[in-house]
Amino acid sequence: MTTVTQMKCACDSCLCVVDIESAVKKEGQYYCGEACANGHPQGSGCGHAGCNCHS
Repeated sequence: MTTVTQMKCACDSCLCVVDIESAVKKEGQYYCGEACANGHPQGSGCGHAGCNCHS
């Protein structure tokens, strides 16, 4: 049996892969940070290098 330890951030426009142990968990989804988990308030991105996600 294989255990999943990483997955893509649940934000559709985000490219980040997150470790599920350290991810921001919200409503059963895993996010790379608070900006993604909260729907990008004021259009803020996640801030990770190479990712230009926003809502």
